[in-house]
Amino acid sequence: VLYKENIGKATPTPVTPEMERVKRNQEIISSVLYKENVGKVTPTPITPEMERVKRNQEIISSVLYKENLGRATPTPITPEMERVRRNQEHISSVVYKEGLGKATPTPVTPEMERVKRNQEHISSVLYKEHLAKGTPTPMTPEMERAKRNQENISSVLYKEHLAKGTPTPMTPEMERAKRNQENISSVLYSDSFRKQVQGKAAYVLDTPEMRRVRETQKHISTVKYHEDFEKSKGSFTPVVTDPITERVKKNMQDFSDISYRGIQRRVVEMERKRVDQDQENLTG
Repeated sequence: VLYKENIGKATPTPVTPEMERVKRNQEIISSVLYKENVGKVTPTPITPEMERVKRNQEIISSVLYKENLGRATPTPITPEMERVRRNQEHISSVVYKEGLGKATPTPVTPEMERVKRNQEHISSVLYKEHLAKGTPTPMTPEMERAKRNQENISSVLYKEHLAKGTPTPMTPEMERAKRNQENISSVLYSDSFRKQVQGKAAYVLDTPEMRRVRETQKHISTVKYHEDFEKSKGSFTPVVTDPITERVKKNMQDFSDISYRGIQRRVVEMERKRVDQDQENLTG
């Protein structure tokens, strides 16, 4: 207070760009002078011991910070608190939107879509250009083994976090109940199928298009049959000729000749005449 009483009245002056420039220069000069007064130092690498000390300091700082906190009584989140919280979010959203000025919506034209796609492509190209070149490495058996070991370790750790369970043996009663459930499911499915489908025919209209297709199928089948017949008409299956086959063939030809030329009838007449002649000789 005494210090301020000794100060006379002053006229405030506005901060001009020149004053801003002088102020920035003074700050830069002060920073340069400060760094000139600092002596030369020798950089030391960060050793594992330093890393350990750093982590310990962070942990201690976190513990001390939590110790300075007073004790609190947790309160459950009631429906009223949930309602107030939602209202606050709505109010914040409304206030934020009220602070925005009026805007004129513009439709998304094809040109805007094209520019947007080009910007995405350019961003993707620039992102890939900043990536360094890499050397692909083949997947060696050792890498495969390490990968499988990691998967096994992850599976083991996952199973360790699971609570212990009591295995129950599969008793005959459980087997019977399981089979009954399967039978009941099958019966219900069959009943539903019979009620919906069994005994009912699927009626299809005999349209001119279907008749045309049916006739075309018949023609195609007939043409295919004749084509197969013409292909196999001139072919034959060779058979080995043995004496028995030759004898049967000759007998069949003789029977055919006898039947064709009427020799059988003449033989019968000659046989009857011979018998009559023998009878006359015996009686004479």
